[in-house]
Amino acid sequence: MKKLIFALSIIIIFGQCAKKTTEIVAPAASKTDQAWRKMAPSPAAAREIQLGNYTSFDLANGLKVIVVENHKLPRVSYQLSLNNDALVEGDKAGYTSFAGDLLSKGTKSRSKAQIDEAIDYIGADINTSASGIYASSLKKHSDKLLDVMTDVLYNPTFPKDEFEKIRKRTASNLASSKTNPEAIAGNIRSITNFGLKHPYGEVQTDETIKNITLDDCKNYYNTYFKPNNAYLVIVGDIKPDDAKMQAEKYFGKWEKGNVPTFKYDAPQSPSGAQVRFGNKDGAVQSVINISYPVDMKPGSADAIKANIMNSILGGGIFSGRLMQNLREKKAYTYGARSNIATDKLMGYFNATASVRNEVTDSSLTEFIYEMNRIVKEPVSEADLKLAKSSTAGNFGRSLESPQTIANFALNTFRYNLPKDYYNNYLKIVDAVTVTDIQMMAQKYIRPENCNIVVVGNKDNVADKLKKFDADGQLDFYDAFGKKLEDAKVELTADITPASIIENYIEAIGGMSKLKSVTTMYSEMKADMGGRSVTFETYKMAPNKYASKMQMNGMVMQEQKYDGTKGSTSMMGNKKVVSEGKEFEDIKKMAVMFDQLNYSQAGYKLELKGVENVEGSNCYKIIVTDPKGEVSTEYYDVKSGLLNRSVQANDKSTMTMDFKNYKSVDDIMMPYTVAISGVMPITLVMEATNMTVNKELPAGIFKVE
Repeated sequence: MKKLIFALSIIIIFGQCAKKTTEIVAPAASKTDQAWRKMAPSPAAAREIQLGNYTSFDLANGLKVIVVENHKLPRVSYQLSLNNDALVEGDKAGYTSFAGDLLSKGTKSRSKAQIDEAIDYIGADINTSASGIYASSLKKHSDKLLDVMTDVLYNPTFPKDEFEKIRKRTASNLASSKTNPEAIAGNIRSITNFGLKHPYGEVQTDETIKNITLDDCKNYYNTYFKPNNAYLVIVGDIKPDDAKMQAEKYFGKWEKGNVPTFKYDAPQSPSGAQVRFGNKDGAVQSVINISYPVDMKPGSADAIKANIMNSILGGGIFSGRLMQNLREKKAYTYGARSNIATDKLMGYFNATASVRNEVTDSSLTEFIYEMNRIVKEPVSEADLKLAKSSTAGNFGRSLESPQTIANFALNTFRYNLPKDYYNNYLKIVDAVTVTDIQMMAQKYIRPENCNIVVVGNKDNVADKLKKFDADGQLDFYDAFGKKLEDAKVELTADITPASIIENYIEAIGGMSKLKSVTTMYSEMKADMGGRSVTFETYKMAPNKYASKMQMNGMVMQEQKYDGTKGSTSMMGNKKVVSEGKEFEDIKKMAVMFDQLNYSQAGYKLELKGVENVEGSNCYKIIVTDPKGEVSTEYYDVKSGLLNRSVQANDKSTMTMDFKNYKSVDDIMMPYTVAISGVMPITLVMEATNMTVNKELPAGIFKVE
């Protein structure tokens, strides 16, 4: 059951849909003197920037309203933002996002379809989230828009069917994130930086979303959606007096209430550098994050100076030291950057890059070198000037959007900033000195006390990273940031790759039973972005195979092998093959049970130890077939069953998880197969019919 045509079908179809690229050839260099090209142009003086004005007022119910006029286009937007403290959601992590999403899924007077129709009819937009509601439309439709927006605000019904759709969609996204190295790194980083008892240290898992109920969503809405806990920011083609009339008309009846507040212990940086490793079998790159919490509030005296310091180290500008070192000098990565984030509760520092396996340790050396260098050595005036010019330029460009002015005004209220904070922004930037930069680096750059999060191929990378850990011991984590304890399974001399495969064969039915199989048939179904997909496979001993994939009842792809030649048909385009890689791939699919061949000459099996796979201890075996193709297989220590298979090449890593084993004519077969890594989503297939030793349709294997 290791190799499935399902995975190949998906790869083939999505490969056909991939966009073709055209190589761009640079023009030949001129023979004239080009020395001037090597000199960066001098930055121009920062232009004077005039911030737009805003008007603010409070309604009687405590709602703070901010109005930003912009009459360039006849549009207006309304952003309702909650201002409550961050929440620890515990074993129901994710329930607030469920609640926010559900707000627009139905009211007492409108169904979801009616809400969508009303919004579409006036060419408007409306989005809801745990932090509020955003809506925009043409000015002439603003009253109609506000009628729908406030209906959503006052009268949500939290439909059960929509709730289950959100749960299903979230589960699908989580399934995909299990094999996404950036997502895995983000989960590990959040937990190790902030801890499980902090709002920023929580991670959604399969278990937490199963625990969420409709009552949790309703309670969140009833507790926090209060006018005295919110700001209404109105931006666009509207006068302050008209905005006030609208605010009072549509939001004045909103009843205020008590909103709870929370305090949390401040997260601390780790004692010494700590390497946190997330395994991704078959990965050819490692995702590196060097991170730790930073206590820096928005608008604090350090915020602007620290941002400029970070620009020199590895901010958005291409000339950042991390980029110049790891990309330009070493060619380890396409991009290496850093970020220092402010937050009213707790900010963070993070430096990141994706690098080749073989240079993971070298890349960490360069990261730490650059972090130490900016702490110990004053930056040059030229570097500072470039960073200040870039910062001023970005600030100026941001003002092209009226929404920026609205955000500035909102920040001023939310974080109690001085009224002229943003008006003086460029003056503060211009006043930053080389001494300020070094002070910020010494205060906020801490390579000696950080979480070094690496997600990559454990077998190729992990051991090389011990030298970066303060105690020389790596901590390992699963995809959701849960620390993995050492597998307490003793590998005695009698536990070998051969014995593990023998146990698997025995667990699914036994050698005699498997060899007696003459035919096999399976039908599995999956949902692919709302489209129903059906996969059928047929096998007949000793070497015949056929498969069919249908989407919404239409045959998309077929493969056949009659024992001598094969054929592929994709959306009507048919090809017969009798040699080459494509032929060999189809021929492989005719094998009933791959593991029966593992004892044959040419196969190489290597036991790599015991690892935790979604809560189960599994023997990890590297399988190399006679043609040199490699896969990593995980066999459950207790049941002996195959839980996971990972196949990788230079372009992608495909992970197949096998679950829900059931007996089919005394042979254990996985009724649930999840494939991830080859598409943006995880494809979860459920068996609807499986047969063994039953008659198959006549001519099903015929190649024409």
